[in-house]
Amino acid sequence: MKSSRSYPFVRTRALLVAMAACAAAPVLAQPTPPQQPAVTVTASATATIANDRLQAWLRAEAENASAGTAASQVNATIGKALAEAKAHPSIKVATAGYSTQQISDKVRAQRWRVVQTISLESSDFASAAALISRLQDEQGLLLSGMSFSLADKTRRDAEDSVTQQAIKAWQARAQQAAQGLGFASWRPGHVTVQTSEPGRVLPMMRAQALSGPSGGTPVAMESGTTEVTVTVSGETLLEQSRTPTR
Repeated sequence: MKSSRSYPFVRTRALLVAMAACAAAPVLAQPTPPQQPAVTVTASATATIANDRLQAWLRAEAENASAGTAASQVNATIGKALAEAKAHPSIKVATAGYSTQQISDKVRAQRWRVVQTISLESSDFASAAALISRLQDEQGLLLSGMSFSLADKTRRDAEDSVTQQAIKAWQARAQQAAQGLGFASWRPGHVTVQTSEPGRVLPMMRAQALSGPSGGTPVAMESGTTEVTVTVSGETLLEQSRTPTR
């Protein structure tokens, strides 16, 4: 007769065999839930807005054998120009650049050129044009260029309006896509709204063409327009496919 002390060993061995058999058994893959059908839809809206912001750049230049003398001449000219510009509350004025350069050539003796620039910004085009002409005629400043754009508030207001138009256009296109693909309803998934970024303002290098004649005649200018575009793009999740009719 076998001893009862061998029973635990037998039970343990049987348990290990059962566990090994379970581990060797193939794992059944879980069924993957069907993905919801979706289609990507894009729509845009654009508005053309009249520019209401003017930026102009004017510079004072002086050349002299002495760098200090040239700098003094430029500083005096710019000082007078700033004082006159600040007398116009509708015009923002700021200094925009200052440079000193040594010039040497075979024709003339070595000398120094000093240049300083100021910028003007305004939505009052008539006052700005008159001031630019006076600064050229009376102070001897040179017009480096002008540029037109939208004021920040004008752009924001335009973007708000165009965004609503773009969203409605996207919804209409999503509805058309759902119907065309045979689905009775849809709902939006991940959607992005993107506005056109304003371009960097650059001076229009047409100084001579923009310079006003003597006598203070205002500089002729045309502000032009800017297009504001908003694009809406995203997923249209399709639901409730239509039952085909017989």
